Amino acid sequence: MHLAPTGPHEHVSTREGYQRWAKIYDVEDNPLVALEQPLMDALIGDVYDLDALDLGCGTGRHTATLVAGGARVTALDFSQAMLDRARAKPQCAAATFKVHDLNTPLPLADQSLDRIVCGLVMEHLSDVPAFLREMRRVCRATGFAAVSVMHPAMWLAGVQARFTDPDTGVKVLVGSYRHTVSEYVTWVLSAGWRIAHISEHAVGEELATRMPKAERYLGWPMLLLMKLA
Repeated sequence: MHLAPTGPHEHVSTREGYQRWAKIYDVEDNPLVALEQPLMDALIGDVYDLDALDLGCGTGRHTATLVAGGARVTALDFSQAMLDRARAKPQCAAATFKVHDLNTPLPLADQSLDRIVCGLVMEHLSDVPAFLREMRRVCRATGFAAVSVMHPAMWLAGVQARFTDPDTGVKVLVGSYRHTVSEYVTWVLSAGWRIAHISEHAVGEELATRMPKAERYLGWPMLLLMKLA
């Protein structure tokens, strides 16, 4: 299987891509997000009365989960358009949003967070080891991080983060890096984390039936999930 885009397409930087993607991100059928959301919700667990951080929060889908669970939430993203969408959601009203580039040190104190959520972000970062060290720095010893990334196997199918611009009909490929599973594991351990959970997830029959767009990915590893403690 090779699912590289056919027809008109363009490559853009990660920042430009998410700025443009923001207007349709919450309404398009995205098999990866549909697969990831319930798995991450379960991994995040009970957050009542905890200090939580959503890294690369986008339009606030994990932020909303944290707020609903009773956490005190800080949410960071470098796309102003994505943050505007998140801020507009009533379910995210209690969160504190900040514009921040995750390629730079986190604007947070050492050991200040009980729960860190990082959903579908690290495939867009060039220096993942530095990012993981920053996550470790701000996480309390009793806390943990819930992390998801697009499974590296998707690159073998010619797939990376992408969307179709509704104004032009052109497929937009968003800046990403080809990190491997072994690299993620090595970097996590080198940053001082312990891997409390790691799993790989593919599109199954239920999702393929519910979302026809997902059928082409049936059986392919699409998501890598980790709990870092």
